[in-house]
Amino acid sequence: MNSQQRTETRRHFVNTLAGAAALWPAQAAEVDPWARVPSILARIQAPVFPKRDFDITAYGAKGDGATTCTEAFRRAIAACHGAGGGRVIVPGGIFLTGAIHLLSRVNLHVTAGAVVRFSRDPKAYLPLVYTRWEGVECMNYSPLLYAWKQQDIAITGAGTLDGQADCEHWWPWKGRTDCGWKKGEPNQSKARDRMIAMGENNTPVAERLFGEGALLRPQFIQPYQCRNVLIEGVRIRNSPMWEINPVLCTNVTIRGVQVSSHGPNNDGCDPESCSDVLIQDCEFDTGDDCIALKSGRNGDGRRVAVPVRDVIIRGCVMKDGHGGVTIGSEISGGARNIFAEDCRMDSPNLDRVLRIKTNAVRGGIVENVAIRNIQAGQIAGAAIDIDFHYEEGANGAFKPVVRDIEVSGIVCKQSKYALYLRAFPEAPIRGVRLKNCVFEKVKQANVVENVEGLELAGVTINGKPAQG
Repeated sequence: MNSQQRTETRRHFVNTLAGAAALWPAQAAEVDPWARVPSILARIQAPVFPKRDFDITAYGAKGDGATTCTEAFRRAIAACHGAGGGRVIVPGGIFLTGAIHLLSRVNLHVTAGAVVRFSRDPKAYLPLVYTRWEGVECMNYSPLLYAWKQQDIAITGAGTLDGQADCEHWWPWKGRTDCGWKKGEPNQSKARDRMIAMGENNTPVAERLFGEGALLRPQFIQPYQCRNVLIEGVRIRNSPMWEINPVLCTNVTIRGVQVSSHGPNNDGCDPESCSDVLIQDCEFDTGDDCIALKSGRNGDGRRVAVPVRDVIIRGCVMKDGHGGVTIGSEISGGARNIFAEDCRMDSPNLDRVLRIKTNAVRGGIVENVAIRNIQAGQIAGAAIDIDFHYEEGANGAFKPVVRDIEVSGIVCKQSKYALYLRAFPEAPIRGVRLKNCVFEKVKQANVVENVEGLELAGVTINGKPAQG
């Protein structure tokens, strides 16, 4: 029996146990979802690079804050790749650039005191590249830092990556009057609708052309169909849109990264349709979800049909954001085996601890989610929020499946709700278990609609035992 067969056999065994637990709830406690974690961690290994350095200043870069260094980055990365790999060094200084495309065996190392400042000119992100935008594959502006089908790549160091987005550059394309856009000005909405329609109509991706005039903002960091990815230590500021967005990648480590960006759709870290992902010791202070796990939107997500799975989140700090750990809403490919532990969340502008958002247009199966040992201070909305009524709600043919959600050891000092769980009568949420959780200063009663198998053990709300 080879290693893949052994893995599939173990997975079948674990799934059989999970199925048995669903049939016999009295035995559910015997199935520990965290037993999956060691085997996942064993597969996640950060890439190692040859001890060769390629300083970008040797290829024409100047850290004077005025010289455009796009070609210097390209030449240094090409030289490093051609030599068999190593580090491309960004020394101290301010380096202006357009899109940077990584190649296999290259570690872009941004040293302390270095700032990579990305151009505000949209033409600096042409030609178009194959990307995924809000869960739909298309041809659009290159992400600021991009890699396509590469292996063993990294972005490391204690320096800063500055996207230079603000309410005069990039963010007004969203069409929000509170961030630079004025009524009557163009925005992304028409192109976004056209892109979603192309996904539903199975238009070939090569024909889904956007870019100039479409106003679909590029992501900051997007490795696409890559293996063995490391993003470590860097500080990320002011992204046009999503910050760290690996898509269809395997073996991803995101460690010690600090994200601060408060523009529209400024999610901190969005692994899409990825497997074997570790997000550890990061800090998120964002204008949208801190971490959002995704797997494609609607028909296009079902066409690609790759879930986000085997994800471990640990030791992170979440400040502002719509959700600390979020699954969805672009979740049509599904999500399974998601674990979060030992995180701190606290902000009047952080809406939720755990959020699962979907609807009957997205569909998707979300299963085997476990979070534990979360210290939450002030939360604006619900501590635990699972909502099938997001956006289109019940108006679709693809009823979501959410099952086997375990929450333990949560301490939340203040929130509007402890639980906000809303599903459909014909598609209930199944198997939500809370153990040893404390919710203080909760303003409103739980909202629980169409939930089967809700179990509360050792849970208190405002000092009183909670009933399942």
